[in-house]
Amino acid sequence: MPKIDRDILAEKITAAILRKDQATVLLGIRVDDVSAGRVTISMDIRPEMINGHDLCHGGYIFTLADSACAIVSNSRNVNMVLQSSTITYLNAARLGDRLTAVGEEQKIRGRSGVIDVAVSDQDGTLVALFRGLVRRIPGHTLADYAEDNPA
Repeated sequence: MPKIDRDILAEKITAAILRKDQATVLLGIRVDDVSAGRVTISMDIRPEMINGHDLCHGGYIFTLADSACAIVSNSRNVNMVLQSSTITYLNAARLGDRLTAVGEEQKIRGRSGVIDVAVSDQDGTLVALFRGLVRRIPGHTLADYAEDNPA
């Protein structure tokens, strides 16, 4: 197995995941920064994301947070999927807003983990808090860099 810096590996894993993740790409979600156990991604709120109250539909905010959780949980080259999650919406997002999600690994132990994601608007107003419980599944995103102890 070739040796590689964990943050560089996280970048390579993210690129590999996004080549297949059409939902994230279709929504225009951008990766602003990624490292092992942490990511910052962003998305602009477009007209098709607006609900009947002229606010961003909560499903789009959830998807942004879920994408951040996916990148973080897989950033150490151990395949993880979301097992359950909660999201609390704190403030509305509107057409033209740019939302930024910062995801951080809180704990990965054995086959389970906890990922927290904070979603804010362009002014720094907290829009939502997301907590994802993730579970390991077989495999590695980049088999050439697989190792027994990814943490």
